[in-house]
Amino acid sequence: MVTSSDTNDDSIDSPLNGVRVLAVEQMQSLPFATQLLARLGAEVVKVEHPVRGDLGRSSLPAVNDLSGNQVGATFLRNNLSKKSIGIDLKHESGQDLFKQLVPKFDVVAENFKAGTMETFGLDYSSLSLLDESLIYLSISGFGQDSDSPYMDWPAFAPIVEAMSGLYTFNRPPGKELKVSPAGALGDTGTGLFAVIAILAALRSRETTGVGQYIDLAMFDSMIAFADIVPNYFSMGRDPRTPSSLINHSFDILKGEIVIQIGREHQFKRFAELLGKEEWLNDPRFSSRDGWVRNIETLRKTVHQWAGNHAPIEVCGRLADAGIAAAPIFTAEDIIDDPHIKSRNMLVEIPTQTGDSALAAGNPLKISGVQDGADTPPPSLGENTNDILTSELQMHLDEIEELRNSGIIR
Repeated sequence: MVTSSDTNDDSIDSPLNGVRVLAVEQMQSLPFATQLLARLGAEVVKVEHPVRGDLGRSSLPAVNDLSGNQVGATFLRNNLSKKSIGIDLKHESGQDLFKQLVPKFDVVAENFKAGTMETFGLDYSSLSLLDESLIYLSISGFGQDSDSPYMDWPAFAPIVEAMSGLYTFNRPPGKELKVSPAGALGDTGTGLFAVIAILAALRSRETTGVGQYIDLAMFDSMIAFADIVPNYFSMGRDPRTPSSLINHSFDILKGEIVIQIGREHQFKRFAELLGKEEWLNDPRFSSRDGWVRNIETLRKTVHQWAGNHAPIEVCGRLADAGIAAAPIFTAEDIIDDPHIKSRNMLVEIPTQTGDSALAAGNPLKISGVQDGADTPPPSLGENTNDILTSELQMHLDEIEELRNSGIIR
């Protein structure tokens, strides 16, 4: 595994050391959140169905882990540094095991469809009776509020992204829709809000000694991410029309770049850098709308000005002039990028073939806190024996009986 160098030689404990999370999770929204908590030092125990496991395990593409098990990409990149216990929560004995584990943990988190945990008798109302300090997080597509007409809808990331208005922003009529243009933003964005909510609840509990229930809807999270859509509409602008700023791609001889210019002083620097000072007195470029209407003229000029230079060089020259620009990276560019390497933003996950799969590193760089060495995603039920013996003092013959009954993995 790749590890990063410490950001400070005077290393301190990870911020969430001692925090324990029991997560009934699948796919990406909650697993992304709990992986971030694990990277901050929390102990995360992942509860999975003893046969199927997390749905993310069967995603594609897939590789074989060191034990020879096929592991899908969604699972691979969202479950580093966790433990796995296989429990059938539909079975009364499985529910009893879960209830026995709850008081051992600070946080219980789940991302089933709304109401599922209640059918198991494992919702917040039931479990808080066992421990009033329990923090309980539920992630679902549309929340647990019965007033929502969508509460019973299943949801993956593109469902809530579509309903948030993200897919209409800057989309002129007739333009083909691209679903999931930013990967699983509906999952990762919701996961970030989940981490914020859990940290806030932990802080509150330090003062009150009482836990809290967090009802987090993916749809709500994406409304927050796509706030520009209703905001623009309320101010009289159709969010489907391009914004009045240069926020476009530019083809150059050796690749493609993006430039954003939204203020007059930035356009002045841009024109001067390109040797086009006459633009500053040209009626075509006297307004921000004019910049956009004449974007093809700007594109042709940038193409000529860039010449035979590489995209990274061109963007460096623009940056030196105070103009925001970036090369459009491919996957290969990202892997080889010196910034990515210096900040340990890709970690290697060993596979059976000897090659490594790559996953994103921890973006949180905190002074005095070293990036930990991420452990590979756990096999299904890998830690079941250890957890049941250490947490519940169960004997091996009891565990074997539960396993033979199909209640645990």
